Amino acid sequence: MKKLYSLMLAAGLVALTACSATAADTVPKDLKAKLQQQLSVKEISSISTTPMKGIYEVVLGNREIVYTDATGAYVLVGDMIDVAKKQSLTETRKNDLMKADFSKLPLERAIKEVRGDGSRKLAVFSDPDCPFCHKLEKEGLAGLTNVTIYTFLFPLPMHQDAERKSIAMWCASGTGPAAWRAWMDDGKLPEPAKIDCENPVQQNLALGQQMGISGTPALIFTNGKVVPGAIPKERIEELLNAK
Repeated sequence: MKKLYSLMLAAGLVALTACSATAADTVPKDLKAKLQQQLSVKEISSISTTPMKGIYEVVLGNREIVYTDATGAYVLVGDMIDVAKKQSLTETRKNDLMKADFSKLPLERAIKEVRGDGSRKLAVFSDPDCPFCHKLEKEGLAGLTNVTIYTFLFPLPMHQDAERKSIAMWCASGTGPAAWRAWMDDGKLPEPAKIDCENPVQQNLALGQQMGISGTPALIFTNGKVVPGAIPKERIEELLNAK
């Protein structure tokens, strides 16, 4: 209901303004400074015009979007809707912001699993104690072939033992998939569970934060698309084959 209310509020705001932005509509030069002064906000990554005259999009951090007026005295939180197209401009913008440069991922910090000829590439940020990650492995990734899967160990703070398990798997096999598969398929951890080796877990957590990834699983495709959640195998195949 809260989401629907936000959509309706944004749609109503479009109707009330009854005026689209024009080429002459530009971001006020002092708007960023005003917002930083008046609000306790994270880093303001960008401010840009929107189709609504006098309303500006503000990107906070990596992906959070709010809207403001030219004075920075008012802030709107919710989705901006293109009523004619029945499309959330906010959601579309968030998807654009979530795009990643696959070629710049530090793949040496991921568990590498090659299936078949390994020609297709996929990166996954995964937590060993995340139930949705287990669901993804069983229902989404199982049976995929001709793919190389790079799994970034990404233990979430809510799972108290996930970091220990992640490090133990890395210490057991490094970039190899044996320990990861043993845990995800059979629930077996390396014995003894060493956690004193050099590992990339903290670096992976920092990378995910930088990319705006806050939950698991998160799948990254070579075209830059980032998709959260345990999506089905059919959708993964579609995205792996997308241009």
